[in-house]
Amino acid sequence: MPDASFLLKTDRLLLRPWKDEDLEPFAELCADPEVMRFFPEVLTREKSDLLVSRCREKTVKDGFSMAPVEVKATGEFLGFVGLNVPAYAAPLPFDPCVEIGWRLKRSAWGKGYASEAAREWLRFGFETIGLDEIVAFTIPDNLPSQKVMARIGMTRDLEGDFLHPSLPADHPIAKHVLYRLTKMDWMSSAK
Repeated sequence: MPDASFLLKTDRLLLRPWKDEDLEPFAELCADPEVMRFFPEVLTREKSDLLVSRCREKTVKDGFSMAPVEVKATGEFLGFVGLNVPAYAAPLPFDPCVEIGWRLKRSAWGKGYASEAAREWLRFGFETIGLDEIVAFTIPDNLPSQKVMARIGMTRDLEGDFLHPSLPADHPIAKHVLYRLTKMDWMSSAK
């Protein structure tokens, strides 16, 4: 498992630990209503910094978390992509699990960065740390993320729709769809 100094690479991207200089651009990304349209709220700087702090703690505890993505050639900060062990107040219906997720700034959309970084995290999750399954979830209206999930080989679990445990059942974005990818399916597609 990576320590606080891990580094994963793709053709175009570096997936690396958080730096203090990431706080400002990440806060800007999390304050963008368009980026956050499928989340309960945009984040204040304080909440954004707290999220980074939690990611740093999870990297130490779990060996991975949502991690910064930067363009190799320029060092441009794009957002985060990574693996995460969810820790909500109430369990998810499919706990225990490891999820994959991403959040990129608008100027990074449509360039294949989320898929490229996510594939590297899937490789890491299955081939390096030996996970048996990785899940992803979002609201039904978040078609861009669902397209990324499909592009990286995940399959929608049609029986897996659920109400997010951190939201009231009648909240407009409480309903979520579930995608799954097993290690066996990953290894089959990697051949």
